[in-house]
Amino acid sequence: MHLLTIPETDVADLGSIVAAALAHSPAARALLADLEREQHIPETAVRDYYDRNRDRYLTPEALRRGVDPFNTAEPSDFFPYDHVREGIEQELRQAAARRAFFDWLDEARADVVYAEGHEHPGDPAQPDHEHRH
Repeated sequence: MHLLTIPETDVADLGSIVAAALAHSPAARALLADLEREQHIPETAVRDYYDRNRDRYLTPEALRRGVDPFNTAEPSDFFPYDHVREGIEQELRQAAARRAFFDWLDEARADVVYAEGHEHPGDPAQPDHEHRH
């Protein structure tokens, strides 16, 4: 059995159907990896993310001092853009790949008809989708 190759902390963000597909399907994992390689993240998007999320790039010293990244921070309180740029680009590429994967999976299962009694319990298209056991 091949284990899920996504960190446990990220699984909750994926949703149960996506997590199950990635956990049990080598083809789904390969598709996600291909989608990630295909994503192009413009430099302007990477820089914009850094500028809008300054709180994520405070140095440990600035954090210990309780620096407010949006009001009282000095440039030396932040990791330089060049040091975090690659990580930001990777995060944005992953997010774009996941969105593309979600879109693909939604399209792939759009015409699926579940056998009676095997409907997804949370599917709002089902008349009893709020039923709990």
